Amino acid sequence: MITHIGAEPGQIADRVLLPGDPLRAQWIAETYLDDPVCYSTVRNMLGYTGEFQGTRVSVQGTGMGQPSLSIYAHELMAEYGVQTLVRVGSCGALRPEVKVRDLVVALSTSTDSGMNRHRFEGIDYSPTADFDLLSVLVEECRRTDADVHVGQVASWDVFYSDRPDLRDRLTEYGVLAIEMEAAALYTLAAKHGRRAAAVCTVSDSLVTGDETSAQERERTFSSMIEATLAAIIRA
Repeated sequence: MITHIGAEPGQIADRVLLPGDPLRAQWIAETYLDDPVCYSTVRNMLGYTGEFQGTRVSVQGTGMGQPSLSIYAHELMAEYGVQTLVRVGSCGALRPEVKVRDLVVALSTSTDSGMNRHRFEGIDYSPTADFDLLSVLVEECRRTDADVHVGQVASWDVFYSDRPDLRDRLTEYGVLAIEMEAAALYTLAAKHGRRAAAVCTVSDSLVTGDETSAQERERTFSSMIEATLAAIIRA
């Protein structure tokens, strides 16, 4: 068994949704998957496999931040052979046209993390989504009632930042929203030759101060989940 997941070979599907919150993973599995089976409870980072419209799909919690996601994404690809991964998370809007409960699909990511600086020894690597997967995901998101924005996001390590001026600079250059995991997911997918994309529901606006509750973030982002499931079985 792998250290941080603990599933047996064959228990994880080759298509996986990646919410940060393990309780969101449980909610997705129990709400949308037929016959979901929990394959991992290690560190309470829950993982489930079931079927969606006849296609086998898994949902794996990843925790908060790029170091945590990197552990789970690496093991899913390197040890369990996962081919397609979609982050389903929350984000904070940086621009006034991006409202709470809108969907943001991450074409590419900027980051303040040192992980890629260490990996590429100063080269400015640009973490980018898989185009074909992203195209299907955008199409399915646009079938929902939510407003959809496609573009660059920022994957930030520092949640409580002392440098709001840096956030303002990102906004000036068109970055739509800030989240904490997509850059690491896109980088690792590229390394392993797999497909990855990320879609986030706007949980709060750094422009207006509007926000959702913790319980809403856990259990009510249905448009994002329905669109992602529809996309992941098509792509």
